[in-house]
Amino acid sequence: MSVGIKDVARVANVSAATVSRVLAGRNVDLAMRERVLAAVRSTGYRPNLAARRLRSRHTNTIGLIVADIRNPFFTAVSRAIENLAYSRGQRVILCNTDEDPAREAMYLQLMQEERVAGVILAPTRDGLANITRTKPDYPMVLIDRAAPGIAHDCVVLDNGAMSEMLVEHLHDRGFRRIAGLFGATSRTGMERRAGFEAAAQRLGLVAEAIAVPHGDGEVAEVMADLLARADRPQALVASNGVTLLAVLRTLREHGLSVPDDIALVGFDNEGWMDIVGGGLSVIEQPVEEIGRTAMAMLIDRFDHPDAATRKVVLAGRLISRGSSLSPISAPSPSVTA
Repeated sequence: MSVGIKDVARVANVSAATVSRVLAGRNVDLAMRERVLAAVRSTGYRPNLAARRLRSRHTNTIGLIVADIRNPFFTAVSRAIENLAYSRGQRVILCNTDEDPAREAMYLQLMQEERVAGVILAPTRDGLANITRTKPDYPMVLIDRAAPGIAHDCVVLDNGAMSEMLVEHLHDRGFRRIAGLFGATSRTGMERRAGFEAAAQRLGLVAEAIAVPHGDGEVAEVMADLLARADRPQALVASNGVTLLAVLRTLREHGLSVPDDIALVGFDNEGWMDIVGGGLSVIEQPVEEIGRTAMAMLIDRFDHPDAATRKVVLAGRLISRGSSLSPISAPSPSVTA
């Protein structure tokens, strides 16, 4: 015999309506939710998704669309989102755009066709403009990238301020000639570039900000040009973890060491970064908080669809390690909140 919602309700000692609310991802007392999910597991209940779609406009599935799944930042944020969704009995469809607006548009249409309950999106720069002109049939929360006047909830890092913090750190360590590599197709890259340029101008540094197209090999090409110059930079800033790794690899291919030949700082704090030489100095992003906040905002939007949109701006922290040491630098690593 097939197991139905009434069977689950009987085992959990709740009403069938409560079971339905849990399975739909609605707000339910945490203890009761756990009881229902335990009953689902013990009875082996499997919802009839086709029938549910016919009865309802939406499923209990969340869409998650990220810009570059290779970027450890998006991997960590995706895990935080999936963990919270799982605890609510919701599923996640994960898509990767590779910073391609056409792929992004295709996946947003896919979410419409799948009747997802909502979408968490890290939009491309061009995609941001399209989002402001369209009204999808589901609530949407933007992560990592946003734009003034956007009509969706969003949670972002204070990118300009964090980039300025890196430049100030290099200045304090005695570096006066720096270059920064920033994503050419990313709103985040634009904001970090603006912070880099503002701090460099304020501190009187010789600085060059370079927009790097998304794709393999682009960083190596830019780096080859920088390193061939007679007045090559004393220090480099990489605007994300993927770029940071590519810069480090290119420096080694050119026989240069960090920080003896050139200093290197960047964004994202991965496990391997503290074992490279004396460790890499980076801005650590609050990835868990970003993921949890985005998911919480989406859930809240389910229950309050007409509420005013919100923008949450979070700060990172500077982790100072050996990659930014100079003759006037302090010898010990430190963490700045």
